[in-house]
Amino acid sequence: MSHPHPDLQLPAPLAPGALRIIALGGLGEVGRNMAVLEFAGRLLVIDCGVLFPEDHQPGVDLILPDFDYISDRLDDIEAIVLTHGHEDHIGAVPYLLRMRKDIPLVGSRLTLAFVEAKLKEHRIKPYTLEVKEGQREKFGPFDCEFIAVNHSIPDALAVAVRTPAGTVLHTGDFKMDQLPLDGRITDLRAFARLGEEGVDLFMTDSTNSEVPGFTVHEREIGPVLDRVFGQAEGRLVVASFSSHVHRVQQVLDAALAHGRRVALVGRSMVRNMTIAAELGYLHVPDGVLIDVKKIDDLPEDRVVLMCTGSQGEPMAALSRIANRDHRVSVGPGDTVVLASSLIPGNENAVFRIINGLMRLGAKVIHQSNARVHVSGHASAGELLYCYNIVKPKNVMPVHGEIRHLVANGALAVATGVPPERVVLAEDGVVVDLENGKARIVGAVPCGYVYVDGSSVGGITEAELKDRRILGEEGFISIFAVVDTSTGKVIAGPQMQARGFAEDDAKLNEIVPEITKALQEAAAGGNADARQLEQVIRRVVGRWASTRIRRRPMIIPVVVEA
Repeated sequence: MSHPHPDLQLPAPLAPGALRIIALGGLGEVGRNMAVLEFAGRLLVIDCGVLFPEDHQPGVDLILPDFDYISDRLDDIEAIVLTHGHEDHIGAVPYLLRMRKDIPLVGSRLTLAFVEAKLKEHRIKPYTLEVKEGQREKFGPFDCEFIAVNHSIPDALAVAVRTPAGTVLHTGDFKMDQLPLDGRITDLRAFARLGEEGVDLFMTDSTNSEVPGFTVHEREIGPVLDRVFGQAEGRLVVASFSSHVHRVQQVLDAALAHGRRVALVGRSMVRNMTIAAELGYLHVPDGVLIDVKKIDDLPEDRVVLMCTGSQGEPMAALSRIANRDHRVSVGPGDTVVLASSLIPGNENAVFRIINGLMRLGAKVIHQSNARVHVSGHASAGELLYCYNIVKPKNVMPVHGEIRHLVANGALAVATGVPPERVVLAEDGVVVDLENGKARIVGAVPCGYVYVDGSSVGGITEAELKDRRILGEEGFISIFAVVDTSTGKVIAGPQMQARGFAEDDAKLNEIVPEITKALQEAAAGGNADARQLEQVIRRVVGRWASTRIRRRPMIIPVVVEA
């Protein structure tokens, strides 16, 4: 895919005094968030995250934003502003810094700590600038003010970007929890102050725009976890995002109250919680944490395992536990808690894990049967509240699938924003803010960039299609030696198939037809090996489609004699 609007052309050069906004990810999907702001030839990047693959993308590890738009303008980038430390906002930073290592990274203390640990694995030492709410910094023509917002990770920030073309307020991911565990609420006074000053473009989180009312308080999870811990008889396994500091804190507190010890399972969980504890964001009661290697020394009713894999990721700890491919095992009497919401696209993978755990005899508690998680995103009521406080001149919904963006835009219109001032854009669509009005002016190529092992961008959609065909339809290989001067088939055809329910004997019925087609094609004396391979592909493809109702990958090999 290049961009989702083939009717849009490449944009004209940016007009003097105008501000350009290009989303290279995060619009039309939940993940790989990245926005580029351009003014007077200089660029500011807001977030640089990854998207996790779905079932129809076999073998892919991560999906990155498309950096092509900025690849030849890396020296124009003033900074990368990171709103918070979730993977869908920081996970692609190492891949961008590979292209230019000295791009300044700007973010809160915890956010930078998480991204620095990630960069250390890539052997990149970044230039960083730590900021906090209320702070104001200038990066070239971009005057940035940072604002506290509440999310499912500490230290999240919104950013107001002032330029001569106008002020952009980007919320990042946020909600309006009035009883947060860390006491750090979304700074609506700052939103109101900016509204009085004038917000020309409001880029606001859309993830929960279809959900009516207000998002539930994090504090409501504590009593539920306490009840689950009190009723559990055997081992307890709690799966969560590896960056959800608040949820881990609640698990540690519940474990302390019920005389259990907690072991962190999963490399990212151990790394992130170690950082959070060292920086004071996670308060670990004395004697509660133990090494996972020591869990077998304790009675099963005294153990809690805090692990990764709540989204069904195949290599994460919970998936491996469900598949009996982990040193940790669960069985009858054990309880597993999935303390996260379902990210769109992950439903099948998560249900597969739940079924696997229940097959082993474990009791599984998840969001559908108990309130063991609340969202980190503002629901419709909170978004309406923000629109009325900020009173933006233009609105550009971000962070969400198309349905989320459309619903968010409708909320803006309901509060009085003129429909023509609500910009619904997808990845690659270019929006210019000029003379106080935001409008779509074109689109740039913006495809998926796949990380597959050590390969970055090497896998194409065509190769993924081949993988899907191999996985779903199987393949047939045919080998033949042909004398192209006489048309005689000297050896073969020999056929092999994989991924078929039919036995090899069924393949024999097509051999005479292949031989006849090869002899007829070669009899003219002008058919080379490549043309004869195409003949085989057509004959076998027609047979497979009509006789066995399959569309396998067909791999013919013809050797000329």
